Amino acid sequence: MIHLIKVFYFARLKESLNYSTEDIELPVNVKTIAQLKVHLAERGETWADLFGGQQSIRAAINHALVDNDAIINSGDEVAFFPPVTGG
Repeated sequence: MIHLIKVFYFARLKESLNYSTEDIELPVNVKTIAQLKVHLAERGETWADLFGGQQSIRAAINHALVDNDAIINSGDEVAFFPPVTGG
């Protein structure tokens, strides 16, 4: 079974990657946000800088904030963004 998700990148992630959305076919071993971050970090240097764990990246699934242990299901929309600071 193919597990497709749509991923959105916001703020500095969008700027660093030069695009804001993509469809991803999840490998069978990628079931959580943490595993997706590792998968993305393996794409290369820029990806590793953003998703390798050195920077704080928040995630949402279907418009709800989630932690790194959240399960991703086929058809989900996953959004990544830096933490929001207020003033």
